[in-house]
Amino acid sequence: MLIKPLALSANYINWKPTLKKKLSPQARYQLRQEKALPILLQFKAWLDEASDKVTAGSYIGKAIKYNLNQWHKLIRYVEDCHLGIDNNITERDIRPFTTGRKNWLFSKSVNGAQASAILYSIVMTCRANDINTYYYFLHLFKTLPSRDVGDDDFTDLMPWNVQLDFDYS
Repeated sequence: MLIKPLALSANYINWKPTLKKKLSPQARYQLRQEKALPILLQFKAWLDEASDKVTAGSYIGKAIKYNLNQWHKLIRYVEDCHLGIDNNITERDIRPFTTGRKNWLFSKSVNGAQASAILYSIVMTCRANDINTYYYFLHLFKTLPSRDVGDDDFTDLMPWNVQLDFDYS
C-alpha cells in the first residue's frame, strides 16, 4: 500500500531541482500545472482509495484523514503561482525572534525587555531589506545625535529609506 506514495515522491524529487530557478509567475504556474498537478492528483486518488482500506483510528488513517481534510489548502500551491512550495524563508526569518522571546523572559525589567524587542525588530527589518545591520547602526549613531530634540518623525531613518555610503571612518 505504501509503494504508490513512494513512487509519487520519486516523481516529485525528479523535477523538484527545477524549482530553484528564478521563473516568472506565468512560467512557474505552467511548470506546476505540468509537473506538480499530476503528482498531486495521483496522491489524492491514492488517499481516497486508501481511506477506505485503513482503520480510521490508526496513525496512517489519521494521516490520510488529515491530508483529505486539508486538501483544499494543499492544492492552492498549484493554483496560485505566487505561493511558495514551503515556508522555509519565513521559518528562518522568525527563528532569531523566537530565540529572543525566550531570552526576554530573563530581562530584569519591562523596559529592558522592550529595548531588546526593539533591537530585534530593527535587526530583522534590516535583514528583510538586505541592509548590513552594522553599517545601519553606525548610520543611526552618527545621525541621531544631530537631530532636533522635538523631532519625532523617524521615517527617513527607517532601513528601507536609508542609503548607506559605507564611509564611516
